Amino acid sequence: MRRLLPIFLLPALALAPTAQAAPITYVTTLSGAAEAPPNNSLGTGFSTVVYDSATHTLSVDVTFSGLGANTTMSHIHCCTTTPFTSTAGVATETPTFGGFPLGVTSGTYFNIYDLTLLPSFNAPFVTANGGTAASAEAALAAGLASGRAYLNIHTAAPLGFPAGEIRGFLTVPEPASAGLLLLGLAGLAAARRRVRA
Repeated sequence: MRRLLPIFLLPALALAPTAQAAPITYVTTLSGAAEAPPNNSLGTGFSTVVYDSATHTLSVDVTFSGLGANTTMSHIHCCTTTPFTSTAGVATETPTFGGFPLGVTSGTYFNIYDLTLLPSFNAPFVTANGGTAASAEAALAAGLASGRAYLNIHTAAPLGFPAGEIRGFLTVPEPASAGLLLLGLAGLAAARRRVRA
């Protein structure tokens, strides 16, 4: 049995968190069907948001295309009362991400926000969550971790969707280490069979 212990521990060790906080990556696919209420937009998008609690930064990477009208703003909303549903107020800077491409139907965007600075947040979000940048960061981090934060892109009337044309809830992608866990468990089962034989 002692010989099996290292094999058994390999998957657990691969999945164990490190003592130091690592950046957490969230992703989402943006669509009209994911808006509230859903719409028939043919627009699509994808976003990667990385939260780093050690450096107190939030990187936002967005790609979008096929919108029905020109962009007017984009931001992250938080925190819905129920994960992956409903709506919430804007958490990040308003009226839009700084430098977000406006007046277009497709584009890309990347920025890194310093979450120690109040301008990185919407003022009402800060007020509702303790009144400091640190408390706003904690609220946003909790919202992201619990599936209660979403990113959306708004477009201009009359052809667009001023309340939001495409959106998506931010989630942690499936871990690549799941395959390692399965491989480790299969190795453990094979080793047990050999020991019993």
